[in-house]
Amino acid sequence: MSTPLFWRVLMVVDRGLIALTGKLEVSGDIPPELLGKPLLLASNHIGNLDPMVLIAACRKIGVNPRFMLAGGLLDAPVMGPALKACGHLRVDRRSANVGEAMHRAVEALSKGGDPIAVYPEGKISLDPGLWPERGKTGVARMALGGGIPVVPISQWGAHEAVYWGNLHVSGWRDALPYLTSWLRAVRKRPTFKVHFGKPVELSDLKAETMGDARRAHERIMVAITEGLVPLRLDEPDLPRFHDPTRPTTGVSPWRPA
Repeated sequence: MSTPLFWRVLMVVDRGLIALTGKLEVSGDIPPELLGKPLLLASNHIGNLDPMVLIAACRKIGVNPRFMLAGGLLDAPVMGPALKACGHLRVDRRSANVGEAMHRAVEALSKGGDPIAVYPEGKISLDPGLWPERGKTGVARMALGGGIPVVPISQWGAHEAVYWGNLHVSGWRDALPYLTSWLRAVRKRPTFKVHFGKPVELSDLKAETMGDARRAHERIMVAITEGLVPLRLDEPDLPRFHDPTRPTTGVSPWRPA
């Protein structure tokens, strides 16, 4: 699974955008023996900019991630065809085709090449402390079903760059929170911290064993949370940065005591 040229170009642009917006700090790495082989990168989701931060962090350690994206993004005019040309994979979370999408992802991963980046939570965390929400077992099922290693990724800081904003943008007024918050970030230059953890131990679990997908999911989420703790030592409870547009109706079962 080679990296499309168009995606390589966009990743270069992405790295420049992140360098303009803030300071990127990357810790940890991906074990060399996993490079070029089937691999899942599972990250927490803290803001609209964090996929771009994740791409820049991956490029810094020499990997080209592709994403599993909601079908709505791939169906959007202009952006949709561009994302498809980059080789991103489709998943329709609310349809009956989720299993089929997971199968396609495992099939693509089995060819090796670029790792696939996934968000187990499926959405930006709405937990007041921005700790990971419960998430779903899709990533765990892909890992167990294909015998695919999972590297947990923990992010902090990207939430300071672009507001949560609006779920639906129908005019320029709806887009203003994104633009004004980004311009503020360019001026303030927040630090974007990304940590690549050790691969999650899943070798004792099996796809066909009842309850093992849930156990694998728990291990993945705990690993992401454990990696997040040292990134926000000075913000152990609530994030210092307040986004007035982000609802705080979520609950994290993984939040450290």
